[in-house]
Order: sequence, then C-alpha cells, then structure tokens
Amino acid sequence: MKLISWNVNGLRACLTKGFAEYFDTANADFFCLQETKMEQGQADFAPAGYLQYWNSAVKKGYSGTAIFTKHEPLSVRYGMGIPQHDQEGRIIVLEYEAFFLVTVYTPNSQRELLRLDYRMTWEDDFANFLADLDRRKPVIVCGDMNVAHKEIDIRHPKANVKNAGFTPQEREKMTALLERGFVDTFRHLHPDEPDRYTWWSYMANARMKNVGWRIDYFLVSRRLADKIALADIDADIWGSDHCPVLLELEEEA
Repeated sequence: MKLISWNVNGLRACLTKGFAEYFDTANADFFCLQETKMEQGQADFAPAGYLQYWNSAVKKGYSGTAIFTKHEPLSVRYGMGIPQHDQEGRIIVLEYEAFFLVTVYTPNSQRELLRLDYRMTWEDDFANFLADLDRRKPVIVCGDMNVAHKEIDIRHPKANVKNAGFTPQEREKMTALLERGFVDTFRHLHPDEPDRYTWWSYMANARMKNVGWRIDYFLVSRRLADKIALADIDADIWGSDHCPVLLELEEEA
C-alpha cells in the first residue's frame, strides 16, 4: 500500500508546475495534500479511479487539505470536532477496516511566535484526538506538521531555536506525541541520516544549497512499525516549497 503526502502550497499553482504528471507517475493508493488554498472544483483536476475528499478553510484561498484515494472509506471526518480548530480545513480522517488515515496541516506559530500559544493548545487537542482514534484501531498520520523534531532535521539548528517550527515547545510536543504510541516512519528506517529535508525557504537559493527543514511526516501507530516497507522523501520533485514524502506499508486498505 503506497501513500504520498505533499504540502503543495496552492494546488492551482502546483498544477502549472508538473503536479498532475507526478500524481500519475506515483500511482499511489492514497495521495494526501496540505495547503491546497482552494475549494473542490476550483481546479481542473479529477484523476480517473480516485475518490476525492476536501476540507477547505472558511477563509478563502487559505490553508486546506485534500485526499485522493483509490479505496472507498467506511467513514469520513473533517476536523477534530472542536470549533476553535475546525475553521481552517486542517484535518481529514478516512476510516478503513484496518486503520484510520489522517492528513493534517498543523498551524504555523508564525513570525515572532504570535500564534505559539494557540499552537500549544492545538498540539494537546490533536494528540488527544489521535490517541482516541488509536484506541479504536491503528492510525496513519501524514502531513505538514510544521516542526523539525531533532537537530538532525534542520540544517542550522542553533540559529533557529527561537524560530517557529524549531522552538523547544514545539519539539517537546512532537516528542510527547510519539511517546503516546506513534512512530516517525522516516526516522524509524533512517535514524541517523542527515541532510534529508522536506521544506526549503524560497529565499537565498536555499533549495539548491539544501538549507532545509524536515517538517513533513508520516507517523504510524507503534503496532504498525513492523509493516513499514519504505519511508522516504522525494526531494527531486519541485512545484512547491515542500517536496512529497512517501510511505509504503505491508497492509491492505
């Protein structure tokens, strides 16, 4: 079972930069998007053989998630069921017989950490939300989680300690989430591999220099860890300031 997650930083823009060709070539069972910045039907993209599920922000052209899947779910859920968090289209949950698939676009703490307090509330509520799902059946979580967890996950750790996405508070929340029974699939297979990133600033030619951050993830319930066949980063794919991340599981939808 092949899954791909990608923050496309605006799907309509990404479609002009080779998104459809990559989608077709990838031939994934599940293709999860974050930061779609649109509503369903605002772009001419309806791949044959895929069902589509969209969660768009109340604010037009902002945030948003989508999942394209070959497999019809038992149920679909949008958001956590907490109004404070469910205005920005950040979560979709598909339920299957053997697992839940969750795609998430975690709120950014923003410049000068203006949204850090809200981010901490989100983190606690999201961790509880995932733990509740995990009590029912295994969970696969993917998306832009807006945190580089360890120093190995960012090119310049010392210079970024006070910046959104690498504060001690955000990193501690990721640690706490993993301790509740989840596995970072990329680090599970590549525990010590440096210089593997999923996001690069558009400034200072950062991507060509590989001055990046690993902030896009696939997490799975710990009891799925032995089913991880592949977890990788497709850094050669452009079209966004993020690149796709991949997961293959020995598991059927």
